[in-house]
Amino acid sequence: MEQPTGGPRQTRAPARREPGTWRIGQIAGVDVLVRSSWLLVAAFIAVLSAPSIDIVAPGIGGWKYVAGLAFAVLLYLSVLLHEASHALMAQHYGLPVASITLHFLGGVTEIEGEPDTPRREFAVSVVGPLTSLGVALVFYVVDVAMPDHGLAWLAVRMLWGSNAVVGVLNLVPGLPLDGGRVLRAAVWRATGNPHRGTIVAAWGGRACAGLAIAYPFLFQIWTHQLPPVSTYVLAFVIALFLWSGASSALASAQVRRRLPALQARLLARRTLAVPEDLSLAEAVRRAHEQQAGSIVVTGPDGRPSGIVNEAAAQATPQDRRPWLPVSAVARSIEPEITFPADLAGEPLILAMQRAPATEYLLLEPDGSVYGVLVSADVDRAFAAEA
Repeated sequence: MEQPTGGPRQTRAPARREPGTWRIGQIAGVDVLVRSSWLLVAAFIAVLSAPSIDIVAPGIGGWKYVAGLAFAVLLYLSVLLHEASHALMAQHYGLPVASITLHFLGGVTEIEGEPDTPRREFAVSVVGPLTSLGVALVFYVVDVAMPDHGLAWLAVRMLWGSNAVVGVLNLVPGLPLDGGRVLRAAVWRATGNPHRGTIVAAWGGRACAGLAIAYPFLFQIWTHQLPPVSTYVLAFVIALFLWSGASSALASAQVRRRLPALQARLLARRTLAVPEDLSLAEAVRRAHEQQAGSIVVTGPDGRPSGIVNEAAAQATPQDRRPWLPVSAVARSIEPEITFPADLAGEPLILAMQRAPATEYLLLEPDGSVYGVLVSADVDRAFAAEA
């Protein structure tokens, strides 16, 4: 395994929450969210575990469902450990983490960007299943050491069993499972092509979806018994989850194949620098004369202070342009819309997504202005690569 780089952990702004999602806290600056669908699973676990609770604690009546809800909370706390390990490893490599969300199928860690090497991809992916297996091992040891078989023993047994299942299933080599990302890292390492790794792992996910939907029928063939309806429903839900996640990964791979062609330097417009008190009419005249595709406004110190918005300039009536300072149709230049001229591919797209704007200022390594990147030009270039 590659040694950690000790990169800074980045704290993100609070994640935008979908309806029916609650924020219950933070881990290392990352919001922990719970979707309302979790309540359905908690109730299902409570009902499912009630017969077992009756065996180890007979006579507690309706409290068995309260105990079942407590088991559900403990189970999802272990799922939270699984997801938190992904988040912490991603932060360790300098990847921003937007949120951790618990839902009816388990949990998901929203990581912005991706590891830049297969070893880091492997580390971020495999740490979750290993955490679940580690939790299972700890509770298994506790289970062996416990002298009585009461409610606490049942909770311990359920926790090590469920974490073992979560750990093993997440190592299945197919996206969107962690094992799919491990497979992606392996193919990436072998071929040097991350997109090929994504395609292989996505087809692995589709194969797993097929096995999931076939499981109830195979069970019937092997045991000569008809499985309950809930087995068919669960198989369908899991297959749908795997198929949709794998299909999304395939679509993403097709998109990312086109990203390397997007280079800020090649897409930049030639820029004319004018003083901020110059009239818009004169600024536009000079830009046409010098065949510049963009205008940058400079302050009294000669430094760029704004970028003229092309749409705003075009919308200004001709008779007003001689009397309107060019700064009136310019957006102030903030650090987030200032990019290195050599930015390209996925880092370029991610930077634009983090700071949506119509124009961006491109700078050379020495700080001089190279040009202006217009969002519409990037969109057209991306569409042309399709």
